[in-house]
Amino acid sequence: MATPVKVHGPPLSTAVSRVLACLIEKDVQFQLIPVNMSKGEHKSSDFLKIQHFGQVPAFQDESTSLFESRAICRYVCEKYAEKGNKGLYGSNPLAKASIDQWLEAEGQSFNPPSSVLVFQLAFAPRMKIKQDQSLINQNHDKLAKVLEVYEKRLGESRFLAGDEFSLADLSHLPNTHYLVNATDRGELFTSKKNVGRWWAEISSRDSWKKVVDMQKHSS
Repeated sequence: MATPVKVHGPPLSTAVSRVLACLIEKDVQFQLIPVNMSKGEHKSSDFLKIQHFGQVPAFQDESTSLFESRAICRYVCEKYAEKGNKGLYGSNPLAKASIDQWLEAEGQSFNPPSSVLVFQLAFAPRMKIKQDQSLINQNHDKLAKVLEVYEKRLGESRFLAGDEFSLADLSHLPNTHYLVNATDRGELFTSKKNVGRWWAEISSRDSWKKVVDMQKHSS
């Protein structure tokens, strides 16, 4: 039996949960190794050997070590192409390019403002950190503009990269989950006809439900 891949980090982390959702979609066995970030375990010398920047997730597949959640997801889809959801990262060059362009949109346009809002609205209160209202307002407006583009796109196709669920959609799950369920900004998504439909569909996938369950049962 193949050794399961290892994912180091807490499932509450948006980047860790992105990788977990991908592994579940691809039906790849994994071992989740907790990292207590409040105790600084992600800055230990052992952890820095596999994740040079001291961030989560760190990923190991036998002798291979990787970091950066989107790169890990692409690797999983390519290496385990015949497992689980075979179309998750496309099956031809054009499909892959379409997925890649929306993955880039997520990483460069959607992630920056949504990450600020997730931290300021969902995590800062838990960590007893003062919220920055001007930063919240600024990034709310930025995210609203991005979602206007998504609303138009999702009026033309069922999912971002086409008519099949893909890595491009999956990559949006972690931040959107927090914004819809743990902040007062859910209407950014749910008030839009096409974005709301898309979110309802991708967030109800079994893979994501399993990740949310893991988050609930982690400390």
